[in-house]
Amino acid sequence: MGMNKNTVFGWATLIMIVMGLILIGLGAFRYDETAGWGFGATGVGFLANAWVFNALKGRV
Repeated sequence: MGMNKNTVFGWATLIMIVMGLILIGLGAFRYDETAGWGFGATGVGFLANAWVFNALKGRV
């Protein structure tokens, strides 16, 4: 049983959501200075990419 394109997009979406939430959490709770803003912005970027991957699922 191989992985088709939709399965790959699903796994990529899940991994990107998890990483985005971890980065936002690091920015909010671990780094209170300027570095926290960078972690938070990168986490939001990961969530935006996960949203695009989820939208592509079933269309490619």
